[in-house]
Amino acid sequence: MKPFRITLYAAMLLAAPLSIAQTRGDAVADIPFPFVAAGKTLPAGHYIVSPVGDHSLRIQGSAPQGIFVPTNVAQRAASDNSCKLVFHHYGNSYFLSQVWVTGNTLGRQLLPSRAERELAARAATAENTVVAAR
Repeated sequence: MKPFRITLYAAMLLAAPLSIAQTRGDAVADIPFPFVAAGKTLPAGHYIVSPVGDHSLRIQGSAPQGIFVPTNVAQRAASDNSCKLVFHHYGNSYFLSQVWVTGNTLGRQLLPSRAERELAARAATAENTVVAAR
């Protein structure tokens, strides 16, 4: 009986961060390419994007502290209820642009970095890449 309890408690502890992320309005995604957020290049990998206050997000990957990025509020059509991260990309450069969470018509719009503004000035248009989140 004791090994069963230990296994049960360990499973509950491992599942707790994921359940907390889903109830707080976080977006959890596996991003298959390196990307830029707030001027910092982040590697491909598993990320949790969490709202912090009204005007910023915390992006946490393998680094325990994560990074904080300034945002503006964005609104979407009520018919789109998906949880997703939207990236602008120019060639092989990806920039996190928007974060949307299921059940919310309000999302977060990231401010374009200097590198994105420079690429946008040289390129005709950015293409959008959407990564589904949970």
